[in-house]
Amino acid sequence: MATEKELTPKGSATASVTASRENLGDNEGYGSSDEHIFKDPAVASHWRAVYESASYENRHRFDPDFTWSPEEEKKLVRKIDLRIMVWAWIMFCALDMHRRNINRAISDNMLPEIGMDTNDFNYGQTIFLASFLSAELPSGLVSKKLGADRWIPTIMVGWSIVAGSQAFLSNRAGFYAIKALLGLLMGGFIPDIVLWLTYFYKSKELPIRLAWFWTALSTVNIVGSLLAAGILQMRGINGWSGWQWLFLIEGLLTLVIGIFSWGLMPPGPCQTRNWFRGKNGWFTEREEAILVNRLLRDDPSKGDMNNRQAVGPLLLLKAIKDWEMWPLYIIGLVAYIPPAPVNTYLSLILRQIGFNVFQSNLLAIPGQFLFAVQLLVLTWISKKVDERSIVSSISNLWFLPWFAALVAIPNASPWVRYALLTGILSYPYCHAILVGWNARNSNAVRTRAVSAALYNMFVQSGNIIATNIYRDEDKPLYIRGNKILLGIVCFNIVLFYLVKVFYIWRNRVRERRWNALSPQEQEDYVLHSKDEGLKRLDFRFAH
Repeated sequence: MATEKELTPKGSATASVTASRENLGDNEGYGSSDEHIFKDPAVASHWRAVYESASYENRHRFDPDFTWSPEEEKKLVRKIDLRIMVWAWIMFCALDMHRRNINRAISDNMLPEIGMDTNDFNYGQTIFLASFLSAELPSGLVSKKLGADRWIPTIMVGWSIVAGSQAFLSNRAGFYAIKALLGLLMGGFIPDIVLWLTYFYKSKELPIRLAWFWTALSTVNIVGSLLAAGILQMRGINGWSGWQWLFLIEGLLTLVIGIFSWGLMPPGPCQTRNWFRGKNGWFTEREEAILVNRLLRDDPSKGDMNNRQAVGPLLLLKAIKDWEMWPLYIIGLVAYIPPAPVNTYLSLILRQIGFNVFQSNLLAIPGQFLFAVQLLVLTWISKKVDERSIVSSISNLWFLPWFAALVAIPNASPWVRYALLTGILSYPYCHAILVGWNARNSNAVRTRAVSAALYNMFVQSGNIIATNIYRDEDKPLYIRGNKILLGIVCFNIVLFYLVKVFYIWRNRVRERRWNALSPQEQEDYVLHSKDEGLKRLDFRFAH
């Protein structure tokens, strides 16, 4: 089976990039090299014109002759991790706190107190996810026009206020209304923040950072469970239920994070100077030059749009019609369905099989800790072997024995059932790999902006499906639901391998067409072709 490396066109811009990465293997690709895409003056001149035409905000730092050491770049990446990645992680925690705290609130008798049952809750979650989904692309387009540094803090403040107002819920209609509003405000965050991170990180750096980014899920579940275990004990203070205090306190906490985000999110590498970040900004002129040139040598397309340039209807349609991205969207639709119902209902299931409120929240912690560890390990393996499809399939291979056991022994004791559910939720999460894979295969800022939103829209569509698998009439063991989830697991395993075969086929088709060109025709194509993004013959899909 041919590898991505074997299918790289020789004598092309892509080959130059690959050669530069191989020559720097001892330094993990850090430091400048004599072999890079802009070493040919004609290619450099072509891209300089592209950056000028696009009014790329960092074009004044573009320098094909600029050099820097591996040590300088490594030190700078650590600085980016501290300044950019840590705060992105904190912001994601603020999002996920309000996506997950409802799961803990329902363990405190929230549903009967506002006149709802499990099916009503499912409908509310469906409304939330449908609103979340519908907001992703519009929010991404607004963010691309205004800038993520302006838009993300705005929606964070909005969702914090709305989430805190859940403390005053008293009926089903209010629950549905707030869920719809929360979904609309939260929907654009993930694709917006991922696009923002691509302004600072190279393609091979992004997946492992996203893996740390997604540890926010387990962190919030662990910290949230600990907070809930304590806050829910406030039931009776001022006549309020524990779940009301939970919504109010966590809403105020994330409101502070949203306000600080206005000052802690720079628009890009060369735009860190302001009143809050200091008149000299976060980076020196040399560091800015390193930041910009290392990104462009890794992926020249990162300068083909300004970071405040809107994606218009024609560009949007182009991105949607990039059919070779759709296999990744389909994976996003189904890959995360199996654990979602278990994750949503874990505390409620534990209550129903005999554990109390305090125990039900604390017992969620072990699975979330193992989830974070496996997420990092799986993403590290993917980076180490430079493989995505097969490594990602491990997530659903992990589910197979656990769901098979749930189906085979439906009347297991409470502790055995808890062990099986914890086994499911400790799975190796492949989302960081898939998001990085999606960004890598987009190969253009305008495609990346849309594809990130489309991918997450498919993920949320999968969550809508997952939300309606566990039904009220199937509780507390959800035997029928677990059989459905087992079938989806089997389908997903096959799908990962089919997608790998698809991208190998597409690369071979392009390789044949590329090799049919003479060296002069190849050079002319690199400099003058109107093909863009992933449509270019000198681009190869990762898999």
